[in-house]
Amino acid sequence: MNRELETRNENYGIFDPFFNALFGGDEDKNFGMLAMKTDIKEDEKNYEMDVELPGFDKKDIALNLKDGYLTITAKVDRNLDEKQKKGYIHRERFSGAASRSYYVGDIDEKSIKAAYKDGVLAISFPKASVKEVESKHSIAIE
Repeated sequence: MNRELETRNENYGIFDPFFNALFGGDEDKNFGMLAMKTDIKEDEKNYEMDVELPGFDKKDIALNLKDGYLTITAKVDRNLDEKQKKGYIHRERFSGAASRSYYVGDIDEKSIKAAYKDGVLAISFPKASVKEVESKHSIAIE
């Protein structure tokens, strides 16, 4: 087992497999680190969501509603040119785009309220009205 770990460590340079597994390894693969962790709560009339989006500016975040799905997209460009890359031995900060969708039902887009502060996107929207289906006849099973 020790020999296997030593061999694997040679492939990672100064960073061990645990470090790379924990922090994502290559900078192009760091999109996995952005999970958009979300808390959702409800009251009688509304749902409230808190979505973690640390390190983004408000202008880099978009909300879209389509077919009952609320999609959050966040984009950031931290790509460096060759001159700027000089001196880095490892970079973990996310660069790219990520999105996550939540089914919210048939609601009016204008009723969604959103605010972004301290790396948390707070969204509130009314509960979708449930359309009840009346059962007039029973269906016979043959």
